[in-house]
Amino acid sequence: MTTGTVLIADDSLVIRAVVRSGLEEDGYRVIEAVDGLTALERCRQDPPDVVLLDIEMPGLDGYQVLSELKRDDELKTIPVVFLTSRSGMDDMVAGLRRGAHDYLKKPFEAAELLARVGSAIHVKKLQDQLKRHNVELDRMSRTDGLTGLYNRWHLEQELARLHNDAVRHADGLCVLLLDIDHFKQVNDVYGHAAGDLVLRAFADRMVSEHRAGDIAGRWGGEEFLVILPRTHRDGALDAAERIRLRIARDPVAVANGDIKVTVSVGCGLGPGPSPDALVHLADGCLYQAKLAGRNRVVASVPPVSQ
Repeated sequence: MTTGTVLIADDSLVIRAVVRSGLEEDGYRVIEAVDGLTALERCRQDPPDVVLLDIEMPGLDGYQVLSELKRDDELKTIPVVFLTSRSGMDDMVAGLRRGAHDYLKKPFEAAELLARVGSAIHVKKLQDQLKRHNVELDRMSRTDGLTGLYNRWHLEQELARLHNDAVRHADGLCVLLLDIDHFKQVNDVYGHAAGDLVLRAFADRMVSEHRAGDIAGRWGGEEFLVILPRTHRDGALDAAERIRLRIARDPVAVANGDIKVTVSVGCGLGPGPSPDALVHLADGCLYQAKLAGRNRVVASVPPVSQ
């Protein structure tokens, strides 16, 4: 099991061989580059945990390679340790100011090289852990804990973005607002645990019927929202009807019986003047669907432009 991957970029075969030998003996995996351009290619093909970088190299010098790495979102967190014969303070300061993690002068002691590499890899691992933690926090902030669908906050963000796109490109945008019929009775008769099962089953069935590119989530309580980008009336009605039929097709099995579940759907046809106005349209249609007997789809009047 390797300690980590190190890229050594140096035009000296001797330096590369010495560095490789010491690092591999200490458990590191080593890849090599003979010049700046090759170093960038190696980083993009097989991102290392740390880069040992000479300053004076053919083509791109070490400073230029460092600048290119820092401009790349996928590579900018890789620690760079300059390994160079330039020993002046100005050279060291220039490297560190450009974002280098460390600066090691040639000739170097093997123990010091290993210590500097180990320190850089430790920093990289901490950065990677923080990045994964932040990604997970972001995912959790956008996810409904019960159903695993997007939550209202994420839906509002996405609807605002897609509404702007639809207005800019004069494209279609529709939303479906869905409400599980008589859901309060489910909780009252079967209990809240059964109600949670119904919500999860509903979410799974709804998602199984929406198209790639559509965005579905829990709007609140037993209400769900589906955003349909680049969609006009016929496409929205077709999507809504597919979901309605899928929900009604099979009862949901719970501990004390099977529950027949249906859904009423309001379809807002847009994009309309604002995201809120589009959801308001769908909400009005949902109300009409419930007044008309539930388990049905009602759509708003198509925009004049259509």
